[in-house]
Amino acid sequence: MLALKLTLVPLFVLVVSMSGKWWGPSVAGWLAGLPVVAGPILFLLVLVHGPIFGARAATLSLSAILASEAFNFAYAWTCRSRAWPVAVVVGLIAWLISACGLSMLPASPIWAAAAALAAVCFGQSFMPRGSAVAPGAPLTRADLLGRMIAGAVLTVLVTSVSGWVGPAWSGLIAVFPLLGIVLSVSSHRAHGPAFVVSLLRGMVLGRFSFAAFCLVLSFSLPHQRPLPAFAEAAIVAMFVQWSTRRLATTRRPKVSRTTAIAAE
Repeated sequence: MLALKLTLVPLFVLVVSMSGKWWGPSVAGWLAGLPVVAGPILFLLVLVHGPIFGARAATLSLSAILASEAFNFAYAWTCRSRAWPVAVVVGLIAWLISACGLSMLPASPIWAAAAALAAVCFGQSFMPRGSAVAPGAPLTRADLLGRMIAGAVLTVLVTSVSGWVGPAWSGLIAVFPLLGIVLSVSSHRAHGPAFVVSLLRGMVLGRFSFAAFCLVLSFSLPHQRPLPAFAEAAIVAMFVQWSTRRLATTRRPKVSRTTAIAAE
């Protein structure tokens, strides 16, 4: 698992970073929603503490979508008028307040799903809107290396403290906005706030696959062995991710045609 922490997350950060350059911030945000960071952390918790602990942690990870959306919401609004250090501090304060509130909720999949759904709806309704802009400067090797190192360091730190804080906070910390911080800060510095807003809005599509992943684990871990449970959750998550991408790509041409007709 240590090798997984040190290699898988940095490689995923690299892919997401390059996808933002190749296909734009919306695609990068969509890819960032895959449970590549939280998945290994939850698997490690199951191996160390057992499936019941892991199931409760997965339930809290599902509800932690609210805390991640709180970070995105706070960062998106703050970055429009403030530098990235201020935006990070405001975003982390929003995450911490939300996480503290979530830790007091019952560890129920219904409560967790309701919190996640409410957060996604609220975030997409009130988050600032901005058109995706072309990158102002190409990513350098130093930028990419910095993102990968930050991903590895943050992952090791999160997994190191998650074992002794209990299943509730373990599940919440597993969804610490690792990629959100790394991608938001580096994109903010390189491309400006408009690019960051588009990136953070694009992350909402990835929330559905992550929610499906955690929901499957919360129900299957108490009744199945860990490997089959995680395999099923990964398959469901990939299917949901594929479905949301298909819906997004089919909706975009319809919106474009409607805009063209209105312009005529």
